[in-house]
Amino acid sequence: MSPTDLEYVDRGTDRLALRHYPAPSPSAPVAVVLPAMGVAGRFYRPLAESLGAAGFAVVVADLRGTGDSTPRPSRSSGYGYADLADDVGAVLDSLKTDYADRRTVLVGHSLGGQAALMHLATAPGEVQVDGLALVAAAIPYWRAYPRHGLVVGGYMQAIGLTATALGVWPGWTFGGRQARGVIQDWAGSGRTGRFPRIQGLDTDAAVGTVTTPVLAISIDGDIYTPHETLDHTTAKLRRAPVRRERLARIEAEGRPAHFAWVRAPGPVTALIADWHATLPPRP
Repeated sequence: MSPTDLEYVDRGTDRLALRHYPAPSPSAPVAVVLPAMGVAGRFYRPLAESLGAAGFAVVVADLRGTGDSTPRPSRSSGYGYADLADDVGAVLDSLKTDYADRRTVLVGHSLGGQAALMHLATAPGEVQVDGLALVAAAIPYWRAYPRHGLVVGGYMQAIGLTATALGVWPGWTFGGRQARGVIQDWAGSGRTGRFPRIQGLDTDAAVGTVTTPVLAISIDGDIYTPHETLDHTTAKLRRAPVRRERLARIEAEGRPAHFAWVRAPGPVTALIADWHATLPPRP
């Protein structure tokens, strides 16, 4: 399976790149994949192919400033988590014409999952989403790390301060080149254990009002998103039905556990397909 189309969604001076993969049938449900920080959408081709074989039409969106989305982050890039959350809505809105009335699930990896959850919390009812799969996606709260939490917390704050001082995060050792706002919000959530406020809204509290079904998957050996961080994040979902899954470590190409599952996606795809079959019908 290969992408059939590369589409762009304009976001002011920026634009988001979407990769559309062939649908197995005209009525196939849609899986919208939102990548991790600094990871290009093309990295998710094995996952897209696996989800396609499981019966989904697949769209992979590059996060703002990453992959084929433009422009590259610079000192003039002022966007942060609020914009990423709003971008999710723009992506879904752009799919209305081609995928009208189809069941739609978001598959968010790491930062992509956080952006998806913040979108559902801050824009309820704008676009109907039938489910959210969080895969290794959680607030990186330093107290939730079972080992070396102080070291992790200090590392995050050092990155945040560097991004503020330089006006952009160059991507040294972590996350790829990023707008300072994204890194500041990421470091802030790591410090407080809460989602950042968005336009005055207490996003952390708003997450508790989300009712969209959630599949939350963490993976053994993931040093970036250990099980405890996802437990901390899903505890905020007071109204959403949450299916919590822990997978044994997935080995692929010698990659860290946080990324290896994308290259060997069978276990994650199986969980998503099984969970999707249990989702309630659209009203």
